Amino acid sequence: MTEMEKKIMVRLCAKILQYVNLTEDKEAENLIQWVIMNNNLKENNNEIRKVTADYKKVQPEVYSGIREALKANQEICKRRNELYEKQQDLKGKLFKIEKNLER
Repeated sequence: MTEMEKKIMVRLCAKILQYVNLTEDKEAENLIQWVIMNNNLKENNNEIRKVTADYKKVQPEVYSGIREALKANQEICKRRNELYEKQQDLKGKLFKIEKNLER
């Protein structure tokens, strides 16, 4: 999905929220939540790719024994692990929403 498509989907969800009574229409709520979670999942995945690319840039310096590079590498790995945890949480929420949509 392109950035424009993402922006349009989020704006569409916002417009729907104005006119739909989500307390009465759970399917509409689940559909909106799915779009939002799916978008968050993709954004988080892009962030993971960026952090992994940063890691690969620093990695050769680590092997040459530079302490600063090692410290930077540890920070990058910590950030990547945090993003992976967020990714798993988003996947869990998306799974629950998809299960509710199947009902």
